[in-house]
Amino acid sequence: MSKAVKSLESTEIKNRCAGVDSACVIDISGLDAISTNVMRGGLKKLNISMHVLKNSMARRALADSPLKPLAQTLAGPCALVYGEPAIMDIAKELSRWAQEYKVITLKNAIMEGDADLLTVADLSKMKSRTELIADIAAAVAGPGRSIAAQLLAPAGNIAGCLKTLIEKNETAETAEAA
Repeated sequence: MSKAVKSLESTEIKNRCAGVDSACVIDISGLDAISTNVMRGGLKKLNISMHVLKNSMARRALADSPLKPLAQTLAGPCALVYGEPAIMDIAKELSRWAQEYKVITLKNAIMEGDADLLTVADLSKMKSRTELIADIAAAVAGPGRSIAAQLLAPAGNIAGCLKTLIEKNETAETAEAA
């Protein structure tokens, strides 16, 4: 491959990955063309991009980006996967595809440019941002629910007692009338 073509390809990789700070690397070399296209289509519906890379070219192109730690670990056939959803959601989707197509190998992932890489499988087990927000909301609302229940419990007890008294009076009045 000539230097001009390599430069052009390297620039294309830089442009595709501009602004990307979280990504996963997988090996899809065992997939046939039809399965690969089905997977790409499924990922595209979720705003997830998958690009097969030449490792040495990717290392050069991503040398000055947040993906540098990930690019340095590229070995063997690799596809870079990134997109709009949170990286945990992407990892979960890739794990789902790996269960469907056993030949897919989940490799490494980088989250928000952090130099500490994770495996895609580990990342898929983490809670997403939405799940964490739901957990925090439940933790914040829990004590409030408890207090509300404690405040309403005496009123419920009084209402129950009144209901019982009314039922006894109605029963007594019905017995007297008969």
